[in-house]
Amino acid sequence: SVRAPPPTSPGPAKVGAVPNRRLGSVRGVPMSSPPGRRARLSSPGTGRSSSETREELRRRLLGLIEGNRVMIFSKSYCPHSTRVKELFSSLGVECHILELDQVDDGASVQEVLSEITNQRTVPNIFVNKVHMGGCEQTFQAHQSGVLEKLLQGDSAYDYDLIVIGGGSGGLACAQEAAVLGKKVMVLDFVLPSPQGTSWGLGGTCVNVGCIPKKLMHQAALLGQALIDSRKFGWEYNQQVKHNWETMTEAIQNHIGSLNWGYRLSLREKAVAYVNSYGEFVEHHKIKATNRKGQETCYTAAKFVIATGERPRYLGIQGDKEYCITSDDLFSLPYCPGKTLVVGASYVALECAGFLAGLGLDVTVMVRSILLRGFDQEMAEKVGSYMEQHGVKFLRKFVPVMIQQLEKGSPGKLRVVAESTEGPGAVEGVYNTVLLAIGRDSCTRKIGLEKIGVKINEKSGKIPVNDVEQTNVPYVYAIGDILEGKLELTPVAIQAGKLLARRLFGGRLEKCDYINVPTTVFTPLEYGCCGLSEEKAIEVHKKENLEVYHTLFWPLEWTVAGRDNNTCYAKIICNKFDNERVVGFHILGPNAGEVTQGFAAAMKCGLTKQLLDDTIGIHPTCGEVRKDKTFLKLTSIDVV
Repeated sequence: SVRAPPPTSPGPAKVGAVPNRRLGSVRGVPMSSPPGRRARLSSPGTGRSSSETREELRRRLLGLIEGNRVMIFSKSYCPHSTRVKELFSSLGVECHILELDQVDDGASVQEVLSEITNQRTVPNIFVNKVHMGGCEQTFQAHQSGVLEKLLQGDSAYDYDLIVIGGGSGGLACAQEAAVLGKKVMVLDFVLPSPQGTSWGLGGTCVNVGCIPKKLMHQAALLGQALIDSRKFGWEYNQQVKHNWETMTEAIQNHIGSLNWGYRLSLREKAVAYVNSYGEFVEHHKIKATNRKGQETCYTAAKFVIATGERPRYLGIQGDKEYCITSDDLFSLPYCPGKTLVVGASYVALECAGFLAGLGLDVTVMVRSILLRGFDQEMAEKVGSYMEQHGVKFLRKFVPVMIQQLEKGSPGKLRVVAESTEGPGAVEGVYNTVLLAIGRDSCTRKIGLEKIGVKINEKSGKIPVNDVEQTNVPYVYAIGDILEGKLELTPVAIQAGKLLARRLFGGRLEKCDYINVPTTVFTPLEYGCCGLSEEKAIEVHKKENLEVYHTLFWPLEWTVAGRDNNTCYAKIICNKFDNERVVGFHILGPNAGEVTQGFAAAMKCGLTKQLLDDTIGIHPTCGEVRKDKTFLKLTSIDVV
C-alpha cells in the first residue's frame, strides 16, 4: 500500500484508469472505461460548514459503495492499485474506480474512507458492499475462493453482523443494525456459575446486576422507612419481619418478564437469536455450540464482541465449592443468614448494604481500600455510614481457606484469613461467604487468537480505537471488555447503538466516555460524575483546583431524627478554566436521581458561577444554594 506523493510521470494508464489529469472536485456521473469505470462524486457545494461537508462526503462515498458491485478507491500511480485493477480485468468483472490523486478533494475522501474502514492506504476495495481491504487481502480472497463467492451473490456471508453476547450493549447494537436493514444474529450463552446458577437473555445488568441489585436495595430502604414511619405517626403493633423467599420470587418474576421482552423485541426486528456458545474458528467464521453439544457454523461480514465479564474467584481452598458471588445471590432460594462479604468494590458494598438493611449480620473483609477508582473521601464516608448502621468491617485481611462445617440452606462455613500487613490471622464462622473481589473479561475462550484479535494478556481486556474497532478490521468490541473504558450498562448501550449507526447508517457520532455519571447504591447512595479528587489532582495539579463542599440534612430525615451530619456534597473546579466543574460528588438519599441532572449540566460546561446562579427546587437534596456552598477546609455548617 502507498502513501507517497505521485511521481511526475505516472507512465501509461492501466485497466480502469485514464491519463493522469486533474478532475477538480469531481462532478457528474460515472464515465465508462471498460472493464473499469471511473466513479465521480458530486460536489457538496459551497456555503456549508466543514462538518456538513464531511457528512455529505461520507454519504456520497457510502452511496458509491452501496451502489456498485465492485468499488475501488485507488491512486493512478500506485502499483498495488494497478495489480488489483488487472485482477478484476482478468476476471472480466466491471469495476468502478475513484482515483484519489485526480480529484481536488482526494485527501478528504481518503480521510473519510479511513474513518469508514480504518484503512489509510490504497487500494481500498469493496465487493458487493463488503470491505475487502487492500491489494494483499483481495488476492488472498481470490486464492481462497471468497472473492468468487462474493462476486456471485449479494454476500459471501450468512449475516451482515453477528453479535457475540446478549447483554445490554450487544442487544442494543444488534437491534439498531437490524433497524438499519441488516441481517443480524445474536449469539448468547450463559455458562453456569460454580454453584450452578444460570439465567436468560439480557446479560449481567438485567439478570444478576443492576436490576435485582436496585430492587433489593429498595427492599432495604423500605425497612428503614418502616422505622422512620413511627415518628410520622404510623402506629403498628405487629412484629415486622422480612421474607427472603417472597422478595426473590417477585424479583425473579420481574426479571423473567424482561428476558421474554428482549426475545420478543429481537423477533420483531428479525434478529436471529441463537442460545449457543460462540467461538471463532477462522476469519469471518464462528462455531456455535448449544447445550446439547451440537455445533453449527455461521459466517458474517462483521462481528461485535460483547461478552461482558464474570465474577473472579480467590483461587484458594474451598472458594468455588462453598462461596457464592453476585451471579448466585439474587436468585438464592434461601436467606443467606450471617454473611461475610469479601471485597470492597461497589458490588461488595452494595450487597453488604442491602443484606444488612434486611436485618442480616454482615461483615465486609477489605484487602486494601474501599471503592478503588472512586473519590476516596467519599468512599470512606460511605464505609463510615455503613459501619454506624451495623455493617462490620475487617480491614487489611484476605481469606486463605474456606472450610465447610455443616451442610444446609444455609450451612456453616469456617473462614481463615491472614493480615496483609504482616503476621497475624483471624477466623470466623458464617452461613454464607459472598465473593466480590472483581470481575474477569470473557474473552479468553472464544477463539480470538485464531483470527488474531489482540487482548491484554493480564486483564483479558480488548484494546480498541476510538470507534470500538479491534486490530482486526471487521471485528469490533463494546461494553465491559474494553480496555480503559467504563464498565457501565448505559455506556455499553450507547456504544452499541452508535457503532451500528456508524457501520450501517452512514453516521459519524462516536461514544463519549468523558463525564459519565454513575451511582453506588449503598444504604446512603453515592453519586458522582467526572473526576475524583485524586484523579483531578493528577490531571490538573492541586494548585489549579478549588474544591467546594457542604454537609446537608434532608428534610425527610429531620422529623425521623436521623443523622444531621452525614449527607455530603462536593464539587471540584478548575480555577484556570472559569472554575469549570470537573468533578461532582454527592452522598445522600436518591443520589442517582440528583446526579443525572448535574451530569447533563457538566456536559454543557458547568461552572461554579452557573451553579451559584441556579435557583434550587425547595426543599430537595438536589437544591443548589450559593450561601450554603463552602470552600474546602473552612468550617462546615448544616443546611
